[in-house]
Amino acid sequence: MKNNWRDGNRIELLENGEEYFPAVFDAIKNANSKVILETFIWFEDEVGKQLHKVILDAARRGVSVEVLLDGYGSPDLSDSFVSELTTAGVMFRYYDPRPLVFGMRTNVFRRMHRKIVVVDGEVAFVGGINYSAEHMTDYGPQAKQDYAVKVEGPVVEDIYQYVISSLPGHEETRRWWGRHHNQAHENLKPGEAQTLFVWRDNNQHRDDIERYYLKMLSNAKQEVIIANAYFFPGYRLLHAMRSAARRGVKVKLVVQGEPDMPIVRVGARLLYNYLVKSGVEVYEYTRRPLHGKVAIMDDHWATVGSSNLDPLSLSLNLEANLIIYDQKFNSTLRENLDGLITNDCRQVDESMLPKRTWWNLGKSVLAFHFLRHFPALVGWLPAHTPRLSLVKPPVQPEIETQDRVETGNQGVKF
Repeated sequence: MKNNWRDGNRIELLENGEEYFPAVFDAIKNANSKVILETFIWFEDEVGKQLHKVILDAARRGVSVEVLLDGYGSPDLSDSFVSELTTAGVMFRYYDPRPLVFGMRTNVFRRMHRKIVVVDGEVAFVGGINYSAEHMTDYGPQAKQDYAVKVEGPVVEDIYQYVISSLPGHEETRRWWGRHHNQAHENLKPGEAQTLFVWRDNNQHRDDIERYYLKMLSNAKQEVIIANAYFFPGYRLLHAMRSAARRGVKVKLVVQGEPDMPIVRVGARLLYNYLVKSGVEVYEYTRRPLHGKVAIMDDHWATVGSSNLDPLSLSLNLEANLIIYDQKFNSTLRENLDGLITNDCRQVDESMLPKRTWWNLGKSVLAFHFLRHFPALVGWLPAHTPRLSLVKPPVQPEIETQDRVETGNQGVKF
């Protein structure tokens, strides 16, 4: 199977948990045969318990359910929480779980960062939203701003074949996968989007997502908007953004202004001089932490997925994005991002740039050399083979029946 552009898909943008969770839960509730769910984070909070219930109900009514969680992102689910699912027949796996070392998690690299759901091979969800209350806007100041898509149509089969090939017992399917990239043509039919499912792995598809970003920037003619939570990309992508801006494309970059991790803003700001002085418009989103990984180009191209534009996502993690060629979807996402920029962002101007001191210049030079050589450095690191760990159902205790009790008491007089 090859990752081709697929015509005739219906794509719906889902913003934050308010839109995403009900759509996913309803799809699972209506499942007839099979549910596959992959995610980086599943917390045992209000949202996580709702997901637990719909999956448990589906398994109990005979639906085949397979779950793959990352061993780093989801290390704290209780035994009772998981065993109730496995007892009902859910195939529950962790991706590369590791024991704590001196109370610390050490399996930080090469994570399973995808967020995918496929139901009955007919509907799929792809994006950046995890299963936690942090993705609900009523969570508070630390609620995350994020996106996903619901997709129906031929591309769902591609997504299904990909996720099933990553599970034990389906390894042979993967051998048929190869690089095959068709050119898209403009689609003017609303709701009939051309869509391409792309992924990043540590085998044959190490830079696929980055290459589509680079191709998009080189083809842009009018405007590009990139909204990305963890922005510290490779040198090639930075150069492509600057080149697009210099040839007259309006390039807008939305990054975290109120980050969930302070180091995120430190890294991004090292790049501001390079970008702003080349004409890239940089905006810091200040309403709450930005967790989205989306982009649009001109009036037809868009992408939504799990991949950040940082060294982990671009060089180490397992990621998945949808690339969408459709005017209606592009317009919907553009309107949303324009609203964020207008209402909740501050634009970075030259007065906000780090001063041109030897210290700041040295930090920038080191940052750029790191970004330029990071993929090659990763290639020299010893690459362990991550394993999938299946959680087996708990052993059911032998229960004595009333008949056994009565048999054992035969002949006893009271």
